[in-house]
Amino acid sequence: MNEPTPLTPSPSAPAREPITCHVLDLTSGRPASSVFVSLTLLRPFGPSAPLTAVTSPDGRINRWSGEAGSSLSEIFANLAEHDDGEMVWSLKFDTGTYFGESKTFFPEVEVKFYVNAKDGHYHDPRAAAFV
Repeated sequence: MNEPTPLTPSPSAPAREPITCHVLDLTSGRPASSVFVSLTLLRPFGPSAPLTAVTSPDGRINRWSGEAGSSLSEIFANLAEHDDGEMVWSLKFDTGTYFGESKTFFPEVEVKFYVNAKDGHYHDPRAAAFV
């Protein structure tokens, strides 16, 4: 199983969320736009209220939104100051809505992963062909 590789943004790059992702539709060979995705902190202090986003026309999610409260960047900053900063997150992809409920075997795909708040940025590239 491949571990996500922490990336270090260049000093001139605009600030971005600590966790980003993009989805490729392998049935069409194109980016998967308009896929609903949720991001939930499972540990520590979780499960949290999910952050949500919809993939852009190029299949990417660079910003998350959620209920009033801490942003993803604030969660990372706060946890980096405590203990070892290790977290477990869940990304859920709504493949049922994207492909059509009767056209996919998997109505939802969940990926759980470890990150460390002190490591910077994680990017999850997901290839979707769950039909």
